[in-house]
Amino acid sequence: MNMVVRVENYLKSTTTSTGETGVLENNYECLRVLNVERNRNIIYTCKDDEGNVFFGLYDYQTKQNEHLYTFEKDLQVVSCSVNREKTLLATSLVQAAKEGKSNELQPGSKCLTLLVEIHPINNVKVLKAVDSYIWVQFLYPHVESHPQPENHLLLLSEEKYIEQFRIQVVQEDGNRVVIKNSGHLPRERVAEDFVWAQWDMSEQRLYYIDLKKSRSVLKCIQFYADEHFKLMFEAPLDISLSDSGFKLVNFGYSDLQDQEELSKRLTLCVFTNHTGSLCVCYCPNFDSCEQITYSVFYFHKGHSKTFTTAPGSVDSRVTKGITFLNLDYYVAVYLPGHFFHLLNIQHPDLICHSLFLTENSEVIDMLPHSPLQSLSGSLVLDSCSGKLYRALLNQSYLLEFLWNTRLDCERMALLHCVLSCGRDPRRLEAKIIQWISENISACHSFDLIREFIIASSYWSIYPETSNIDKLLPYSSLLTWDTEIPGITLVTEEIPLPLMKVHSFKGYWEKLNSNLEYVKYSKPHLYYNNSVVRREWHNLISEEKTGKRRSTVYVRNILDNAIKVISNLEAKNLEPRLTPLFQEEDNHQQLLIGLMVSELRDHLLRHLQGVEKKKIEQMVLDYVSKLLDLICQILEASWRKHNLHPWALNFNRQASAAEFAVFHIMTRILEATNTLFLPLPPGFHTLHMILGVRCLPLHNLLHYIDHGVLLLTEAAVTRLMKDLDNTEKNEKLKFSIIMRLPPLTGQKICRLWDHPVSSNIISRNHVKRLLQNYNKQPWSSVMDKSSFSVEFLPLNYFIHILTDIESSNPALYAFEGHDNVDAKFVEEAALKHTAMLLGL
Repeated sequence: MNMVVRVENYLKSTTTSTGETGVLENNYECLRVLNVERNRNIIYTCKDDEGNVFFGLYDYQTKQNEHLYTFEKDLQVVSCSVNREKTLLATSLVQAAKEGKSNELQPGSKCLTLLVEIHPINNVKVLKAVDSYIWVQFLYPHVESHPQPENHLLLLSEEKYIEQFRIQVVQEDGNRVVIKNSGHLPRERVAEDFVWAQWDMSEQRLYYIDLKKSRSVLKCIQFYADEHFKLMFEAPLDISLSDSGFKLVNFGYSDLQDQEELSKRLTLCVFTNHTGSLCVCYCPNFDSCEQITYSVFYFHKGHSKTFTTAPGSVDSRVTKGITFLNLDYYVAVYLPGHFFHLLNIQHPDLICHSLFLTENSEVIDMLPHSPLQSLSGSLVLDSCSGKLYRALLNQSYLLEFLWNTRLDCERMALLHCVLSCGRDPRRLEAKIIQWISENISACHSFDLIREFIIASSYWSIYPETSNIDKLLPYSSLLTWDTEIPGITLVTEEIPLPLMKVHSFKGYWEKLNSNLEYVKYSKPHLYYNNSVVRREWHNLISEEKTGKRRSTVYVRNILDNAIKVISNLEAKNLEPRLTPLFQEEDNHQQLLIGLMVSELRDHLLRHLQGVEKKKIEQMVLDYVSKLLDLICQILEASWRKHNLHPWALNFNRQASAAEFAVFHIMTRILEATNTLFLPLPPGFHTLHMILGVRCLPLHNLLHYIDHGVLLLTEAAVTRLMKDLDNTEKNEKLKFSIIMRLPPLTGQKICRLWDHPVSSNIISRNHVKRLLQNYNKQPWSSVMDKSSFSVEFLPLNYFIHILTDIESSNPALYAFEGHDNVDAKFVEEAALKHTAMLLGL
């Protein structure tokens, strides 16, 4: 499994703490892992040549093996557990299965359960001598700084009851630890009439299922450090266990039953993680691999999903038995040699966010061909070899797989899986961006850039607070209609767990929050920019009409944008290759500021109990990340094509590299427009300049008219200044000026010394002077000496303008119009006429 998980073999040492070398080395074939305790100490057993049972412990902290106890009888171990202080050993044993062997246990008993003092080795107390199997498990309290005066031991009986023993110990003769009142150990009944149970060693929880009127009900008991336990919830399960027999999960790892027989029985396990998720994975017994069905109950989401898959041909070398592995945000469903499914339990709504690999995938061939058992946390036991592993998603291999896959559903699933790993995000983002640049046109079911921006921004702040997964979008997709090859899926609503307590802390608080969200929060509370879109269009409309609302409101919005840009620049100290953030770009700053304001209000409404200051910083980080990802994509493209500053020079012919960068910028624009996301200030200017260089005039104007290219003041100013007045450039300038808003057009025209621009300026000036003009009687006598050309209509018109200007100077005394008067209008009219006549 080295391509998906990182393997660590804990059993390396072969020397015991008592100096008995060679015990493990000579008998490695009979070495068996019995239990893994909460502190990750591993209890194992083996037999010497005479059949004596040797108990050993591998200390996770010291990485050393220790000898615990040796039974000088040929017995078979059912279960074993050691308390945290390593002073008590509890074990249950049965007669070794050998012909002609006499019963070495107590008469009439099938299973002997013992409690042994092992610090030092001393008394042995019989807890049970019964005709049914018994399993034992010490509880490990949260407080681990000093020895506990009382130990708690769970006993589970094949007769379907669970007891807790309270064992007090005292020290005698220095460090000698003995059991106090060993003849009268207090006990209490924890559960009874159950058919299935699972132990969670990390969280000290007991899950079990009992049958009420043939209905399966899942229950959970939480054990606490202050010596008490509570029933936390009850949850109905729509599965039939009435004829499934008796099964335990994670109560030791006995090989009493044949692995082939075990594989034919149902598989059921409960998985949780720190986010408050609660999943029950269930697979009924199956006789063939032609078609396999399994179900996952996502209680924290309020629904279940039943998957049906057809693995294909049966390989006789493969041991049957489906395996569920807990991988934090994912659950792996694994049938050796046939399929490997990676189910997203944090966001299971869309099937495309989970990965489904069949036997035709090269990944399957690299996985171990034996059933695995998922322990608490990320530990995995190979029950055939007895080896213990730590299972982690391998980010490097996932990236390699992402490059090689050809299915859109796998691309989507792997993208999210890689981002969830969360290790070295900057390096990871760079590799994903490289992959996107090579596959941007190969994905047809979703937009790669859009999905990457939304997903990566989500994961950048997700760990900071709980419930953020319900408020921020995880994906750019709302639905997925494309079929997943080889998978049939049925989704059903399920009853929510009934919480049996009213005060919650830690995991239980998060689970309860998830359940409350499922009950009361429909539709989803995911943030979107619909309000921002409407408000932004209102502000732009007000700007065009000159009727903008309170300057304080607009200033606060622009201040938000300044904070985002400052936050972004503070985190990115490397110089940028692309000319972004070099202009104000008022429209984008308004969009950035509005998004900050609306997202902040959204989180403040729904994140109860989180400090306002923390929420404000989260919002700044989130919006900054959106902009930073866009910058990274553009920077990567710029670097890949080795563009230089002269690429923005209008006097050079556009290169293929500039076409490529222009294309990626257009795709970025398309991705962000759908969700109405802001762009880095200067993006539209750079896009426009590359568009002028790369596109023919008719295509350029088409892009402008359809809103793909925006005529920013910075871009148009540069065009007017840098382009000479060749016929081609005059046509371009005139076409652009005619598409500018009136106020911007008047300002830009002054930068172009040309009859066309002078004519436009003159028209605007005359329109302003005459809009309130009232015709009055005029003297028929005009001083012809004041006109440069004797042309009566023009002379009369200029005379009127001059008179208006002299009598009403305030009409034209505004910024930028100090050089525009009747004389300017006359000269412009003559120049334009001469140009039209070709003189």
